[in-house]
Amino acid sequence: MKKEIRREVRRRISELSAEQMAMAAESIFIQIEKLQIFNKAHSIALFASMHDEVPTDFALRRWSELGKRIVVPRVEGDVMRFYDYSPERMRTGAFGILEPEGDVECRPEEIDLIIVPARAFTTRGERLGRGGGFYDKYMSQREFRAAKVGIAFGCQIFDELPCDEHDICVDEVVTE
Repeated sequence: MKKEIRREVRRRISELSAEQMAMAAESIFIQIEKLQIFNKAHSIALFASMHDEVPTDFALRRWSELGKRIVVPRVEGDVMRFYDYSPERMRTGAFGILEPEGDVECRPEEIDLIIVPARAFTTRGERLGRGGGFYDKYMSQREFRAAKVGIAFGCQIFDELPCDEHDICVDEVVTE
């Protein structure tokens, strides 16, 4: 069931033009900027997007200029950790994703808001990831306390998703 949903989402996203994706991303991030949790947040965890995810370049640049501490994930073996974002210090890492080169880790308890990707979401915040469990493991750490916001294109929203006991839901899902 999960594989079929992932395949269907891949198909749906492939039908979006680059312009549609960029416009959706701008809409999503402007909505997030209006959230109280965004305005209160000092440290925000955001990811460097893959080609079939909501593009995050806009937010990475813009939010850095707003004086927020932006941290991005780096996969180290089977663990994901967050490091300070600097556009000049990104390299291609695990799974072909841009990752930070920095060596100062942002501890889970330092993050106020985390922007979470997924293959699919429900409006209730249930999520279906890519299958690696990196975000579920990270967000289930005892020290982790951040508000969790999922971002997705409208075509990634489902009424129901298969969920496992260890799956962590987001507090809110923002689409275009």
